[in-house]
Amino acid sequence: MKTMDVIQTKKEDQQYVLHSWSKQKNIHPKVITKAEGIFFWDDENRKYYDMCSQLVYLNVGHQHPKLLEEFKHMDEIPIAAPSFATPSKSELARKIIEVAPDNMAKVFFANGGADSNDHAIKIARMVTGRYKIFSRYRSYHGATFGAGNLTGENRRFAVEPGMPGFIKFDTPYLYRESINFENEEAAAKFYLDRLHNQMLYEGPESIAAVFLEPIPGSNGVLIPPKGYLEGVRELCDRYGILMVCDEVMSGFGRTGKMFAVDHFNFQPDMMTFAKGVTSGYSPLGGVIVSRKVAEFFDDHVLMTGLTYSGHTVSTQIGCATLDIYKEEGLIENAYEVGEVLGARLEKLRAFNSVGDVRHIGLFAAVELVRDKKTKEPIISYGMDYGKDEAGLMKTFIHLLNEKGFYTYSHESSVIIAPPLIITEQQINEAMDLFEEALTKFEKEHLFSAGTLVTK
Repeated sequence: MKTMDVIQTKKEDQQYVLHSWSKQKNIHPKVITKAEGIFFWDDENRKYYDMCSQLVYLNVGHQHPKLLEEFKHMDEIPIAAPSFATPSKSELARKIIEVAPDNMAKVFFANGGADSNDHAIKIARMVTGRYKIFSRYRSYHGATFGAGNLTGENRRFAVEPGMPGFIKFDTPYLYRESINFENEEAAAKFYLDRLHNQMLYEGPESIAAVFLEPIPGSNGVLIPPKGYLEGVRELCDRYGILMVCDEVMSGFGRTGKMFAVDHFNFQPDMMTFAKGVTSGYSPLGGVIVSRKVAEFFDDHVLMTGLTYSGHTVSTQIGCATLDIYKEEGLIENAYEVGEVLGARLEKLRAFNSVGDVRHIGLFAAVELVRDKKTKEPIISYGMDYGKDEAGLMKTFIHLLNEKGFYTYSHESSVIIAPPLIITEQQINEAMDLFEEALTKFEKEHLFSAGTLVTK
């Protein structure tokens, strides 16, 4: 990209574009001028390891040749409204069902993760005839009005007061739990008992669905204790409640299996997806429904829809993306290289500012603290956006970027989720940069001669 083009791009961005989750006067975005594989370069020709896959979606990496080739053939694909059957929509639905849990039967296509969750809410209410929706604190399901009501952290406040019937319950977060459980099973029982009580208090006959991320991503890759998800399934079965798993971030190989639910011994009634289905090369999302749910609509009208449901361009890219996962063994690579990442992350526990690390496949978070004994976080809950307290985490992310390690943070957790094509050597190179930045952060910004820096 030419220098003048970069200058013009930045000027027009600042003049015309609203950036999400930000005070606009502080926005000074870089321009990506080149990208390949797990790397991209900015307008100052600085090279970055893309260690968050942009926003945890670029699973096959930048500029994948197979996907670029697909775009060259778009003139062969007729654009068709949702009421038409198209080769790419039919093929992608089949491919998704083939890799989904074996109780799944059909796919409703949407544009992205948030609206997929919106439609899943409507489907759950239609199937059950009930209106209450349970979802968890420390969850993120999207920023639309429906998905915002599902969300259980401070990004939901912009849609409040929200719609009636949305109930929140606790996410197992063992690192920050005040109780020292004997084992994971005991922790699971504790949280399940609390959820059961809430169901009874709210009236199980009024609850349509329990929505949850099997492994919450944006809120710190919170891996559930053993038996927890299976216990939620049992409670849902007991009261005729649908269990809906949000796989928008964790699906399509991120955890080392096709879906996060594949790590556990249960099957949901519905799964929402987006991101990895096209690796972000074209917007696409959807709801995967079980046979039971699908059969309901044999004799009942599906009272939901959208203009671009099953868009032919996006579903064509989705078909090619799923082929890449299989042909290049990316799910297996996510598991194998994820073991290397996990080993590097465990070594970070030796740093004074690392309170916890959590990882599964190529899905990980490093939680930073001011004090290891008290577990005082770098940022208190809900203080992420536009607050002075967020400065320390912004400082650390800036140090990472300076080293060429690109990612983002939420509260006190740094997300690490590189493209699934990453190699063992590249993981080690990138984590060397992470350790260098963390060493500098502790020395210059967090601790001084063993004392917390307060400025």
